[in-house]
Amino acid sequence: MIPGFFGENGELYFEINLIAADGSDIKVNALLDTGCTDWLVMDIQDVESLEWSYVREQIRQTARGEAEFYLYQGNVCFDGQEFTIPALAGEEITEVLIGLPWLENRRLVVDRKASLLTLGED
Repeated sequence: MIPGFFGENGELYFEINLIAADGSDIKVNALLDTGCTDWLVMDIQDVESLEWSYVREQIRQTARGEAEFYLYQGNVCFDGQEFTIPALAGEEITEVLIGLPWLENRRLVVDRKASLLTLGED
């Protein structure tokens, strides 16, 4: 289970580690986006700096309409476990986003009144 924190406007953030192709890792605060159906979405410059494996282009529906993304495969460390996941990359993405797939096997606990935010296995 990892603790999270609330942003200024109540956003849900969790710290994850992005693992570069050379094995180094970078801690980032990732925003849990409940409207995102992908594992991870990042700016393409960040993905390229990690030297993750490019897979193919993809068109995705976003709140602003259809947009072109680039699908990569990368590694992240989440809750002490390393995962190889698909990661979408696009331009002008200002936050590292984690999406709904992380909730398939994890329990999200949000109690803003008590300032409690966790994500982890039961």
